Amino acid sequence: MAERFDPWPEGIQPHVPIAGYPNTFSHTPSAPLIHRPATRTERAAPARLSQKLLCGDDNLAVIAPGRIAQGQLIHISGRVLDEDGRGVPHAVVELWQANAGGRYRHPIDTRDAPLDPDFIGNGRVLTDAAGRYGFFTIRPGAYPVPVPQTWWRPPHVHFSVLGPASLSRLVTQMYFPGDPLNALDRILQSVPDPAARARLVAAMVPPVEVGLGWLAYRFDIGLRGRAATPELL
Repeated sequence: MAERFDPWPEGIQPHVPIAGYPNTFSHTPSAPLIHRPATRTERAAPARLSQKLLCGDDNLAVIAPGRIAQGQLIHISGRVLDEDGRGVPHAVVELWQANAGGRYRHPIDTRDAPLDPDFIGNGRVLTDAAGRYGFFTIRPGAYPVPVPQTWWRPPHVHFSVLGPASLSRLVTQMYFPGDPLNALDRILQSVPDPAARARLVAAMVPPVEVGLGWLAYRFDIGLRGRAATPELL
C-alpha cells in the first residue's frame, strides 16, 4: 500500500473555498487531491536551497540610510518548528505584506491608496541553527475586499517557509493581537479549530525586552503535526 502523507490533524486546515473571497475559488482544487508515495526527492530535496534562494533581506523598513518606510516600525521574530517542536535549521523564510496604507507593491493592486516609495514589502531570511528568524518591517494597514458585500481584511503578514524538504513547505498568514477586524476576517475564521486559529495570531513581546524604536511580535511557525500552523494562501 502506498504511504499517505497527512501532516495536519482534522480542524487545522481552513474550509475552502471561502465565500466572499474570489481568490480562494481560483486556488482551490475542484476534485480531491491524489495521494502519492513520498519519494526521496520529497523527503530530502531540494539540496542547498539557500544557495538558490539568496537570503539576507531582513529589513523591509529601512532600505537605505535616511530612507525609512512610513508607519509603525515593528520587529517580527520566532522559530520554525517541526512536528516535535524542535527548531528547523536553515529553513528559508519569506515575508510579504501591504504597506501602512493597506496597499501592495504589485501591478494587480490598483486600489486608490498611496504607495510608499521607501517600502517594497518583501524579504527573505534563513533560520539559524535553532530555527530562529527575524524581520524588521512596519505594521501593514487593513484594506477592503472588492466584492459586492465588501468586508475588510485586518492587518496581516504573509509567510512562506521552505524547510529541509519540499514536503515541509508552508504558506500562511500572521495576524496582530487585539485587532477588531480579526473576528470578521473570513480567511482567519475559515480555520475550524479555535486553537489552530489562535496560532495564527502573533504574541506581543514586552517593550522592555525590545528597547526603543520598534514594537515587537513573536510568531512561531509549525510545519506539521498537532501544533502545525494552518496553511492560508
